[in-house]
Amino acid sequence: MKKFALLALFATSASAFAFTPRAATTAVGGSTQKLSGAVPPSSKTFAKFVVSRKLSPREGGMSIAGSSIASSRRIELAIVYPLLLYRRRTTSATSQSTSLALSSTGGAAAAADSGSSLKETLEVASYFALWYLFNIGYNIYNKQALNALAFPWTIATIQMATGILYFAPLWLLGLRKAPKLSLDELRTLVPIALCHTGVHVGAVIALGAGAVSFAHIVKASEPVVTCGANALLLGEVLPMKVYATLLPIIGGVAIASMKELSFTVLALASAMLSNVSSSLRGVLSKKTMSGKKIGENLDAQNLYAVLTAMSTIILIPMMLAVEGTGFFPAFRAAVEGGSFTNKSLSTLLLLGGATYYLYNEVAFLALGKVNPVTHAVGNTIKRVVIIVASVVAFKTPMSTGSIIGSSIAILGTLLYSLAMNSVKK
Repeated sequence: MKKFALLALFATSASAFAFTPRAATTAVGGSTQKLSGAVPPSSKTFAKFVVSRKLSPREGGMSIAGSSIASSRRIELAIVYPLLLYRRRTTSATSQSTSLALSSTGGAAAAADSGSSLKETLEVASYFALWYLFNIGYNIYNKQALNALAFPWTIATIQMATGILYFAPLWLLGLRKAPKLSLDELRTLVPIALCHTGVHVGAVIALGAGAVSFAHIVKASEPVVTCGANALLLGEVLPMKVYATLLPIIGGVAIASMKELSFTVLALASAMLSNVSSSLRGVLSKKTMSGKKIGENLDAQNLYAVLTAMSTIILIPMMLAVEGTGFFPAFRAAVEGGSFTNKSLSTLLLLGGATYYLYNEVAFLALGKVNPVTHAVGNTIKRVVIIVASVVAFKTPMSTGSIIGSSIAILGTLLYSLAMNSVKK
């Protein structure tokens, strides 16, 4: 376990920043006071950040789930930032109402600030804890399912479809407003859904072909792909200090790959497919959705739900073309082998799908409560936690070189996120 000291030290040193709620201030009677209460200042701050600074897909958002304020994000946060543009008028009006309320209550607002700040801190901490918990659970359940059934396309389809069991009842019962989209608007989302599909399938194949730790080390190189995609497709040229942060990422991944005991070409190629798909999804989101009003009730969570449904439809024929129906005989064989029962293996598959959808859902909530730097730090710590947890859970050996390489790469992704954020200030 001593070999993980470097990873643990890095996670510990960064953790001081992970649960800091975003603050906002407003002038009241010639003084400055914190905004608090029913309207989180995070909504105003992040919406303004997106609108005024024209975030790149890597900063605006989504690993959908990609993307990143942080280095990478399965949730796909690169898709979220155009939606925040749609809400800026509502946010502005709400902020004015909050300012008026503060000017009326005066000292009462300041007196309540301490309790409100503690409550928000605990709320943010709970979001991050759930984000980490669901993410760790997904990686473990997913790897266990892939070890039992070597059908990554079928498992990816099951996981994607499981999300429908979550959001469809919310829409049907009126607990969440269902989105309304025209046929043309759905066509607009098709390329993004295709990329969303590539992100998930690539990750699942990589997790099945190699160690969970190695897949996440390679996925840490997503900023490199994103910079290239933005330069080629959007003509975006970044300052040299941003490109300089890519060097430790490239070097760290190269070192880890050379020293990785469970290295396979398929795992490397599939993880890179996931990275490329995530980067392209961010670019397409920016080109097709930025500044446009698409549908009704299409907030970030509903957008992720719509993409989940579309990706499921895309995956079904692809799954049948690649793997056919061989999954079902393999399922029966696994049960007959005595390692699983029908119930336990079915539960394992459903848990993989449920935790996949839920960690992305919670990541949206975490993003809305903290500033981009805090989210970047939290996402970096998450990757360290997942690598360590997977090594412990599956007893996967990691060489000293692999640990050093992964530490360098993960540190590079954090530096990249911080550099990108400073460029937009």
